[in-house]
Amino acid sequence: MERSAAKARIEELVALLRENSRRYYVENAPTMSDYEFDTLMHELERLEAEWPEFKLADSPTQRVGSDLQKGFVQRPHRYPMLSLANTYSISEVEEFAARAEKTLEAGFSYCCELKFDGTAICLTYRDGKLYRALTRGDGVKGDDITENAKRISNIPHTLKGDFPADFEIRGEVLMPYSAFDALNAEREDAGEPPFANPRNAASGSLKLLDREEVARRGLICTLYHIPAQSGLEFQSHDEALSAAESWGLPVSHERRVVHSIGEIKEYIDHWDTQRKFLPFATDGIVIKINEMSFQRALGFTAKVPRWAVAYKFKAEQALTPILSIDYQVGRTGAVTPVANLQPVQLSGTVVKRATLVNADQMAALDIHEGDWVYVEKGGEIIPKITAVEPSKRRPGAVRPAFPAVCPDCGTPLVREEDEAKWFCPNSDGCPMQIKGELLHFTGRKAMNILAGEATVEQLYNLGLARTPADLYDLSLSQLLTLDGWKEKSARRFRASLEASLDVPFDRVLFALGIRFVGETTAREIAVHFGSIEAVAAAGREELLAVPDVGEVIADSILAWFADQRHTIEIERLRAHGLRFAMGEAQAAASDALAGKTIVVSGVFSVSRDAMKDLISKHGGKNSGSVSGKTSFLLAGENPGPEKLRKCEELGVPILSEEAFMALLPEDAAEAPEPRLFDDEPTLF
Repeated sequence: MERSAAKARIEELVALLRENSRRYYVENAPTMSDYEFDTLMHELERLEAEWPEFKLADSPTQRVGSDLQKGFVQRPHRYPMLSLANTYSISEVEEFAARAEKTLEAGFSYCCELKFDGTAICLTYRDGKLYRALTRGDGVKGDDITENAKRISNIPHTLKGDFPADFEIRGEVLMPYSAFDALNAEREDAGEPPFANPRNAASGSLKLLDREEVARRGLICTLYHIPAQSGLEFQSHDEALSAAESWGLPVSHERRVVHSIGEIKEYIDHWDTQRKFLPFATDGIVIKINEMSFQRALGFTAKVPRWAVAYKFKAEQALTPILSIDYQVGRTGAVTPVANLQPVQLSGTVVKRATLVNADQMAALDIHEGDWVYVEKGGEIIPKITAVEPSKRRPGAVRPAFPAVCPDCGTPLVREEDEAKWFCPNSDGCPMQIKGELLHFTGRKAMNILAGEATVEQLYNLGLARTPADLYDLSLSQLLTLDGWKEKSARRFRASLEASLDVPFDRVLFALGIRFVGETTAREIAVHFGSIEAVAAAGREELLAVPDVGEVIADSILAWFADQRHTIEIERLRAHGLRFAMGEAQAAASDALAGKTIVVSGVFSVSRDAMKDLISKHGGKNSGSVSGKTSFLLAGENPGPEKLRKCEELGVPILSEEAFMALLPEDAAEAPEPRLFDDEPTLF
C-alpha cells in the first residue's frame, strides 16, 4: 500500500470506529456487528504498526470505547477499567497460551469464564456496604450510577461474612431474555422502536434517570473480577470469586479452572453449543491467567491486560425457509422487503422475520421464492439474511419482483440518485406513512401522547385522525366509539393531549416528522432560529449554518415547508395551543420566578425537562451554564461538579429541589409532569 493510501485508510478507519463506538456505548444502537467492528479494529492495528507515523495518540486502538453520559457525575476509577483483547481464532488463543507458558513459571493455571453480553459495572464496598457503582466510562473515569445499581435485585446493599473493609469488584449488568422480550413488547405497544438486543437494553436501562423504572426493567448482575492490584490476600482469581460468593455477591458459576490448551478448547466447544440454552446473552469465552501474582507480573498494555484474552463466538446462524416476502412502507416512505420465515431458534429468541434491506441486497443474495436462507444475529443484533443455500432451491423457483408501486397506496415508487431504497412519494396520502407519522408524533420523545399502534390504527380506520391536529379535535364521544375503550381510557388520553401542550418547541419540531430531522437536529434548529416562522422563512444557506444540518437535511426542510398542507397543519396545531417558539409557554402559572435566570443540574424527583418547564411557567428563564447573571443553581442529586465550582467562584446561591419548590405557589406541584405517562403501557 502506498503512503498516501495508507494515511487515507487509517483516517477512514479511525472515523468509522469512533462513530460506531459512540453508537454502541452511548446511543445503545450499534450499526455493525461485533465481528465487523473487531475486523476493522484489527485492520487499523496492522496499518498503524506498518505506518507508525500516522498513529494518533487517541486512536481507537489506544483507548477503550466510552459510555460517559451527560446527567451523571463522572468519578475516577481506582484502577484503569480496560477492555479485553478479542479474537475469533482458536490459533490466536493457542498463541496466547504459548506466550504464557514461555513467560511464566511452571505450575500456573487458567480460569475460563463465559463472556457476558451486557454492560460493565464496577462496585465498591466499604465496611460491608455498597458505597459506589461506576460504569466503565472511558476506562479512566466512569459515570456514577450508584442509586441505579441499588435498584438491581441481586446486587446486595450489605455484605455478610468475613469481607474486606474496602474493596472493589467488577462485572456485567445483564438483561435476561424474558425481561428483554417483555420490555420490547411494551415498547412496540407504545409505538416505540424495540431495542436491538439485550445488551443495548441493559445499557440503556442502567443509565435511566428514573430509578424506579430501572428497578422495573428486570436487570441482573454477574461479577467476575477483583483487581489483582487491590492487595487482597488471594492466591488465585478463582479463590477471589469463591470468597466474593461467600460475602453474598453474585458471581459467575460457569467458570472452570484448567491447565492446558486442550482443556480450554473443550470449554469453548461445550459453551459454543450450550450457550443457546442460557437465559441471558453471551458472546464468547474469557481465558484468564488464574494466579494473581502472575496477573500482576504480566500487567497491561495501554488498552488491555496481558493476562487475559476473549475468544468470541462466530455469529450464530440458522438455516430456515422463506415462507413469503412483505414490502413494508415506513414513516418516511421507504419501502423495505421483509422475509417471513419458518420460525427458528437463534441467540435465545425465536426468529420469524428478517429484513432483506432493499432491492439491491435482494439481487446480491440472488433470493428466489421459497429459498432456504441463512439467518444471522451478528453480535446479537436484529436478524438479517446473509446467504442462500442453493442446494435446497426448488426447481423452477423464480426471483420475487420488487414492487413498482407502493404496496399500500399504489403510487409509483421513486428512487433518488445515490439512494439504496425505493420510496413512496405520497407522504400525505399513503395510509402507512400517515399512521407512521401519527405514531411518531405521539411518541415519548416527541409529544408523549398516550396512543400506541393499536390506537392509531383504530383512529385511522374510523376516519377520526389523518393528521396530528386531528387528535386534538377528538371528542369524548368519538373516543368512546373505539373498540375496548371506556370513559377512563378516553379521559386518560385527553389528559395526555392536555399535558402535551407543555412540550417545548424543539420537541414539537421533532414531532412534525420532517425527514432526516432527528431529535438532536431539531433541538439545534430550534435554538438557532427560535421560532417556527424563522425556520420556515430560512433559506438554504441559513439552514446550512446550523450545527448538524447538511445539504440533505436543509433540502428536506425546504421541501417540507414549501408544501402548503404543512403550513395549514402548523396553524391548526398552534390554534390548539402547541408551542412553536423557544420559551413560548401557556399562560404563566405565576410570576414567582420573574426576572430570575436559573441553571438546572442533577437528578430530581421528576424529569429535568419537567423542572425546566416549571421554571418557565412561573416566569423564570432557563440557562445551560453558570455565569455572573445566574440567580441560582437548582441542584438535584449528583449535580455537575464544574457547575458547583463555578457557583462557589462567582458566589451564586445553590438551592435544593425542596428549597426551590418553596418559592412557588402551593399548587405548583400539581402542574402537568411530562413523564406522567412514560411508565404506563398503553391499555387499549
